[in-house]
Amino acid sequence: MLVALGGDGTMLRAGHLCAPLGLPLLGVNMGRFGFLTEVQRGQWRPMLPKLLTGDYWLERRMMLRAEHTRGDQFLGNYAVLNEVVVARGQIVRAIRLKACVDGYPLANYVADALIAATPTGSTAYALATGGPIMPPELHNILIIPVAPHLSMNRAIILSQGSSVTITAYTDHQALLSVDGQSPEMMLDGDVVKVEASDHTANFVRFQDHGYFYRNITRYMEQNPSAGGM
Repeated sequence: MLVALGGDGTMLRAGHLCAPLGLPLLGVNMGRFGFLTEVQRGQWRPMLPKLLTGDYWLERRMMLRAEHTRGDQFLGNYAVLNEVVVARGQIVRAIRLKACVDGYPLANYVADALIAATPTGSTAYALATGGPIMPPELHNILIIPVAPHLSMNRAIILSQGSSVTITAYTDHQALLSVDGQSPEMMLDGDVVKVEASDHTANFVRFQDHGYFYRNITRYMEQNPSAGGM
């Protein structure tokens, strides 16, 4: 088991490390938000006996695999716990994006970005753009545009097992960002394919299975990142 001390950013990094090994992950919140962590600051000591006796359950969260190509050139693949974002760069001008699901055209967008998110990511960037909240046990990809202009402006939840390809058309800067990491440059015609990974992130939980809905209500009413807590 890996015990991660930090906030949600730490949990994302730890999830990338643990998932390929099938290693359980316990998060102790030392940051501000801590939506993905299980134990709050100062509450870890009573949890140790439960941890050592196995009095917990594992929440298996979907991960994605993203592949970046340029023509016949393979540029890299990425493990994803939150979301894949294809976005405009520093120039404040929308880019054109084409999304295909399982090889079939879905929609063309003129937008600041297009997000492909996991259920975990549905409460992150996708939520800030008006997307739906998805329960963590689902295994569906969420597609949602950011600031679309005269384009499809609704979120779409793909059926389990579907993949999506995003093609960028632009004459200026475009970027690929995965889980908020340092972005990669994209050129006109670059393609990002997003599909379910063979790995899952296994979060250690001491709370009952209804914890997710209680936390959503609590965080929505009083967002600690804004100083409310």
